[in-house]
Amino acid sequence: MRRADRLFQIVQQLHPSRAVTARQLADTLDVSERTIYRDIQDLSLSGVPVSGEAGQGYRLLPGFRLPPLMFTEEELEAIILGARMVRAWTDKDLARSAHQALQKIEHVVPERLRPEFDKQEIQVPDFPMEGMAGEQLRQVRQAIRKQIKLKMDYTREDGQQSRRVIQPLGLFYWGKVWTVVGWCELRDAFRNFRLDRMQNLQPTNIPFKSQQGRTLQDDLSIVCEL
Repeated sequence: MRRADRLFQIVQQLHPSRAVTARQLADTLDVSERTIYRDIQDLSLSGVPVSGEAGQGYRLLPGFRLPPLMFTEEELEAIILGARMVRAWTDKDLARSAHQALQKIEHVVPERLRPEFDKQEIQVPDFPMEGMAGEQLRQVRQAIRKQIKLKMDYTREDGQQSRRVIQPLGLFYWGKVWTVVGWCELRDAFRNFRLDRMQNLQPTNIPFKSQQGRTLQDDLSIVCEL
């Protein structure tokens, strides 16, 4: 990592509300604590308002702001890779938003980083979502955001079909397969549904509120205990 990039990373790690020790910074940036001490001193001399001292931790004084969109090469590579995944494996609306976000970032990053957008070393194979899955993904996303119930016909792996009304809580991607976790009103419990096994999916416009014991965090805590 270039020294200029390391100094920028140090400033990113500092916060006005809490102190960060030299040891924590050294572990994050994979350098020695002595290097961190020198870098903090240089930042202070250059006008960055860092308070604190060795052994006690450092923090930024309130009001200091970094210029936006100052990415390292690896950070930008991660963003580009993530956006390409979204374009390849989600619905058309989200794919279009990912493409537009990349265009905005490309317009404002420094000139030296723009070649990153043309690199071909890391590619994301495009697996088109079959049938209505793309449209259903869009509907589920919107229902989660708006907190409205969904109605659907669902086919289990054994072929059994049922009519379900769910409170959608989260979407999970497993590699070509999306699942929806939600509170199923038929079973009165958490259930996971494969997107490609949903039929006649319809937003009901009936709102639901987060209830203790029925949130996504509650479901995830149950999974962690298993």
